[in-house]
Amino acid sequence: MKHAKALFTCAAAAVALCSSAAIAQSYPTRIVRFVVTYPGGGSSDVMARIIGQKLTDAWGQQCLIDSKPGAAGAIGMEYAAKQPADGYTMLLGNFGPVVANPLLQKVNYDVQKDFVPVTMITVGANILVVNPSSPAKSTRELIGLAKAQPGKLTFGTSGAGSMSHLAGEWFKRAAGIEITAVNYKGGSQWITELMGNQISMVIADAAPAMPNMTSGKIRALAVTSAKRSPFTPELPTFAEEGLKGFEAVNWWGILFPTGVPRAIISKVNADVVKVLAMSDVKEKLAVFGVEAVSSTPEEFGKYMDAERAKWGKLIKEANIRLD
Repeated sequence: MKHAKALFTCAAAAVALCSSAAIAQSYPTRIVRFVVTYPGGGSSDVMARIIGQKLTDAWGQQCLIDSKPGAAGAIGMEYAAKQPADGYTMLLGNFGPVVANPLLQKVNYDVQKDFVPVTMITVGANILVVNPSSPAKSTRELIGLAKAQPGKLTFGTSGAGSMSHLAGEWFKRAAGIEITAVNYKGGSQWITELMGNQISMVIADAAPAMPNMTSGKIRALAVTSAKRSPFTPELPTFAEEGLKGFEAVNWWGILFPTGVPRAIISKVNADVVKVLAMSDVKEKLAVFGVEAVSSTPEEFGKYMDAERAKWGKLIKEANIRLD
């Protein structure tokens, strides 16, 4: 009896596996919605459109960009978490709503329970920038300037809990300096204030920073990635400037609601990896100061876990709160 039951279980598993593989082979048979948690026209939206168009071409089915902005990405995350686990709703996730938001406030989704990783798609260094009139010509000089004037220097952010805010808090602790956060509602505001010398520095997203660096309106000192950025190879890393272990990068990746068949996850992973290897895709993404990258679902999952642990430790130790 036990032997027969075991055979039945194995047979059922084999049928399920074959059925899943068959579904994946024909997938997709209709429109796939690609949920973006930020407004149209921003980095996330444009990235999704670049990748979505290539997937539309490859699949012969439309990959439709579905914008669900609001609440720093929380609205889109909650929406995607509640969609059927059939592979026809993908999510473009990034650092803010995937890592920072759940660590800083109550949200109506649980990334680890509600989503499964598919692949990373891009990663980009942040850049430490100052006004061109600043006497600091390097990160070391800026640290020295801050130590000589405790509490006087300020750093701008794109909002409380944003990457620029958390990276600034880490910089403050790592360098042993007292600098004050000035939180804005977006990148355009801090650019204006920095160019007007109203704030001392920003650890900025590359997309708004690079054009103003090129025009000489702001001065770049270092990048926050572990290695030098291919887009600004002349800039040293924070580690090269004496802040060992400092790495604060922006990243984006694709997730599915939990329960999507593994065969579909594997197919989408393989198709997106092919897209990210295309030279024209790499060139379009480079405009935003980000590199096209890819990973296995398992690698992306481990990366997100490491990000949660790293930033959770900082938030707790620095007692960072959203007012």
